[in-house]
Amino acid sequence: MKTIDRERVRKVFREYVAQYDCTDEKIKLKIGHTYRVAELCERIARAEKMVQEDVDLAWLLGMLHDVGRFEQLRRYHTFIDADSIDHAALGADILFGGEKDKIIRTYIDFADEDHLIELAIRVHSAYRIPAHVSEREAMFCHILRDADKIDILRVNIETPLEEIYNTTTQELKSSVISDEVMQAFFEHHAILRALRHSTVDHLAGHISLVYELVFKESLVIVKEQGYLRQLMNFTSENPVTGEQFARMREEMEHFLEVSTSPD
Repeated sequence: MKTIDRERVRKVFREYVAQYDCTDEKIKLKIGHTYRVAELCERIARAEKMVQEDVDLAWLLGMLHDVGRFEQLRRYHTFIDADSIDHAALGADILFGGEKDKIIRTYIDFADEDHLIELAIRVHSAYRIPAHVSEREAMFCHILRDADKIDILRVNIETPLEEIYNTTTQELKSSVISDEVMQAFFEHHAILRALRHSTVDHLAGHISLVYELVFKESLVIVKEQGYLRQLMNFTSENPVTGEQFARMREEMEHFLEVSTSPD
């Protein structure tokens, strides 16, 4: 594989997002998210002792994974895929959809890894990656998906939950976690959107993303950052919900302790 020119990638990305309103808080949020996910991809890849060319490729995936978010916001004024479009598929289409002048060529000249890059971007927000992918493809897909999930925890702390979930403080503080969501949580599953009915179900759903992290380094990062702990310390005005979160904290803390213990 040829060398990836990181400064070129950053420059092209800056030029791409300059087409949008960079004073918009939602746009700024996704720009910051992009750079952080790229850094997380690199860290995970290094922890897996990948060769430098593959570390660079993992970093590139982080830089490209959310290009569809900007166009999604411009067209639909939302980041909610269910109310608009699959932002991951849109991003892959933007980068690789051109018959002759593929936008991906503005980032890198070579096409050796086009299939892997398109695949990883297209499925980065899917519930599961496709079953029939190569071991190498699965590795890069999981690196990107882990990095994206890790930074989602940060976004949930740095952005008011009322804004993320389009709700009121009263609704957030008073709602109860659904039985189906609690069951999925204690079975260590990511919680499907179809199971989420109450406002606080969405918060439990974001916490449950930790169960889907593939790499030990990803779990180490989650513990280091502390954003998960802050999310789990959510204060509800409903005593039932308070008890639910206490049980969830105990379960998640045990899961992380076991998952990050020395081999």
